[in-house]
Amino acid sequence: MAYAQNDLTQSGLGRFKARFETLRAAYSAHRARRAIYLRTVDELHALNDRELADLGFHRSEIPRLARQAAAEM
Repeated sequence: MAYAQNDLTQSGLGRFKARFETLRAAYSAHRARRAIYLRTVDELHALNDRELADLGFHRSEIPRLARQAAAEM
């Protein structure tokens, strides 16, 4: 009986560890995408309007461009 209970406890722990690792990986991926988003926004905001126009963008497009860059990660 103790063996069966111990086996159930270990399998429950295994499921918990797997779920925790999945959540940790998802959080790490989110942080990486967020870092790319913020870096892209900062770099594009550093450009003046003429430089943005030379690239074919308007300042109002910066958030969309940053989201797109983060999604392509």
